[in-house]
Amino acid sequence: MIRRHFIRQMAAASAGLAIAPHLSAFPFAPKKKLGIALVGLGYYSTYLLAPALQKTKNCYLAGIVTGSPEKATEWQKKYGIKEKNTYNYQNFDQIANNPDIDVVYVVLPNSMHMEFTVRAAAAGKHVWCEKPMALTAAECNVMIRACAENKVKLSIGYRMQHEPNTQEIIRYGREKTFGKVQMVTATAGFKESREGHWHTIKAMGGGAMYDMGVYPLNAARYAVGEEPIAVTAVQKVYRPEVFVGIDESMSFQLEFPGGAVANCATSLGVNLSNYLMVSCDKGWYKLEPFSGYSGTTGVNSEGKTLDQLVREPEPQQQIRQMENDAQSILSDQAVLVPGEEGMRDIRILEGIYKSAKDGCRLVL
Repeated sequence: MIRRHFIRQMAAASAGLAIAPHLSAFPFAPKKKLGIALVGLGYYSTYLLAPALQKTKNCYLAGIVTGSPEKATEWQKKYGIKEKNTYNYQNFDQIANNPDIDVVYVVLPNSMHMEFTVRAAAAGKHVWCEKPMALTAAECNVMIRACAENKVKLSIGYRMQHEPNTQEIIRYGREKTFGKVQMVTATAGFKESREGHWHTIKAMGGGAMYDMGVYPLNAARYAVGEEPIAVTAVQKVYRPEVFVGIDESMSFQLEFPGGAVANCATSLGVNLSNYLMVSCDKGWYKLEPFSGYSGTTGVNSEGKTLDQLVREPEPQQQIRQMENDAQSILSDQAVLVPGEEGMRDIRILEGIYKSAKDGCRLVL
């Protein structure tokens, strides 16, 4: 599906961005349970989001958008999805006339996030967009503006910020429970062995930093509680015949205004440990894993185990994320992870790539 429709979708992007804003973010009567349409039926939608939506209370799986007719038929049978709630990438904009759909969840290759976020907003639908938010900060800004102009909410799929142990270490940093944060170490990666996967295609937003790198990047930011002021990065490619013009691995150091330093690494060529360590002037705390689908676990220097939901069954993190975001819409409150948060990461990510390319420390 990805290859078959990518070129066509890139050609259609300009038309999608030109769609006139919808007249209302809520053209139909408010509901107690929001209808979600998943755009893109790859691994994440199939094995995590769709199962999660069978267990959510504030929202449910109401529709799908796919370029594969065989997938559409399969999902309709499995989840009882109505024919009128099934779309492809060409007729997607007709979703504006469907009262069953309240939220569009964009689960597509990174290069397609901006187009479908803008088209969903123009259709008057709230948007949940997977991370990374987009390819550039300029694209992120277009997405934020489109949702604001159409009076719909935009939330980025940083599931870890909804997770209890992660929220605990964010609290540690905010309240200085173990003193001032001095150093953060964060790593996340795996060896991508799927031949021709979009992770390895530059035009589709592939590369280690876009896929796995946003985990340690975002973790460093929320652990320190500040925005970095400088970055030094080194890029590595082990399989140049596979990763053409993009990064297979990236290591980067972030400097923060309060004096903290974060040493981070990510890879699609090396099986890195999924690890987050925060060292402070009066103690330390860590999570390992810190971003695994099946839960997090950790400990602090006082011997307390961070185990509010250790090794929780899949897809509990996705359930919690979508429940929280749906409740924010239903109560008209700010979402936990808005577009501005996603854009902050992409601005730094662009700096990481520039530092690696130029071989220098870059002031952000």
